[in-house]
Amino acid sequence: MTSPDIAIIGGGNAALCAAITAAEAGARVLILETAPKPYRGGNSRHTRNFRCMHHGPLGPLVDSYTEDEYLADLMKVTGGKTDETLARLAIRTSEECLPWMEAHGVRFQPSLSGTLSLARTNAFFLGGGKSLVNAYYRTAEALGVAVEYEAAVTHLELDGDRVVRIDYTQHGETQSITPKSVVVASGGFQADTDWLARAWGPAAKNFLIRGTPYNRGVVLADLLDQGVEQVGDPTQCHAVAIDGRAPKFDGGIVTRLDCVPFSIVVNKDAQRFYDEGEDVWPKRYAIWGRLVAAQPDQVGYVIIDAKSLELFMPSVFPPIKADTLEELAARMGLPADALIETVTRFNAACGDTSGFHPTELDGVATTGLEPPKTNWARPITQSPFYGYSLRTGVTFTYLGLKVDESAQCAIGNRLITNLWAAGETMAGSILGQGYLAGFGMTIGTVFGRIAGKEAAAHANAN
Repeated sequence: MTSPDIAIIGGGNAALCAAITAAEAGARVLILETAPKPYRGGNSRHTRNFRCMHHGPLGPLVDSYTEDEYLADLMKVTGGKTDETLARLAIRTSEECLPWMEAHGVRFQPSLSGTLSLARTNAFFLGGGKSLVNAYYRTAEALGVAVEYEAAVTHLELDGDRVVRIDYTQHGETQSITPKSVVVASGGFQADTDWLARAWGPAAKNFLIRGTPYNRGVVLADLLDQGVEQVGDPTQCHAVAIDGRAPKFDGGIVTRLDCVPFSIVVNKDAQRFYDEGEDVWPKRYAIWGRLVAAQPDQVGYVIIDAKSLELFMPSVFPPIKADTLEELAARMGLPADALIETVTRFNAACGDTSGFHPTELDGVATTGLEPPKTNWARPITQSPFYGYSLRTGVTFTYLGLKVDESAQCAIGNRLITNLWAAGETMAGSILGQGYLAGFGMTIGTVFGRIAGKEAAAHANAN
């Protein structure tokens, strides 16, 4: 398809939502996916759930989750660094997205239990993100959407206020197409570790990339170099603490560690550095990537005991196990005397634990300890003891393309008439910092559908 009505750059959730919406509006759509077919879907392959506003039970979701409560949760994790108009648009539209997703092949399951506490707020995909991606590809192909794999876009030629050509390479050859409309849904730049290092400094070389190795920001850089409006800070990203044994790329959701609320976390000097019990895990897990990044050698270590082992979803890797703290320190490469002193001081600061409740804020806190642990603070005393190493795992970066409520891009105050963006490549328009579990999929779904609708309207009119 050398002259499609719409070219969509990217092959994940946002791209697919745009493609399906545009095809249903009668447009001829081409998806350009950099990855080979087995790795299609970008970071969406690794997702689990979608955060959704709802009035009353909806699908697998219980009770209700209002716009104002959703926004308050977002404001808390972002410290208010969000575009409230776009945030409310994403939140409000999420309610209609869930039945739309079901109508286009996505299946849901009951919420996972344990530390996630998400049965009211997040709808979990049956089979995870890979099933969602495959369902959308089936739907898209039934609608006549064409897909080119291993098609790496290198340049979008801008002429004034419109994109006039897309160049991409495929199987060693350069191709060019001239679509009427373009949707960029190709993610952030996190897989380009040199770019990360330019933003973060040399520490970034120690970061692990949780998602696809194909999100290198090539299209983003190309557009920013041509003056397309940008948004976000290059050092801001969705970064979580993951198992230090994870691979450099594509470790995915299974390398995330959910044990922090029931642990103490120390650096390589065996010193605690932050309140492990600050809030329920879905609202605070995303700060731990940055916290670990600020520690020496960008590493941290989780210490728990036997009574906490079954309270969280396990990682893909088993914990390091030892009968004594001295032995655990030796196995983890930590100074034993310092670790024992840290644990002893923590244990002494713990008080009455009878109110311990693992799935909600319980106020079981330390006294006279810096930093404090404000919830779930139980002494680490029951052998065997367990430990995990932590590294910073970057999911996606927030520097991206600035969009309006129609998902349209601009140069200065002039809209680019045929360019829209959706998903992680524009998420910084809403996420200034921090992260809320499942919100990336909300942004991608809402703005993917908007971009597809607008791109199709433009193409159909021209």
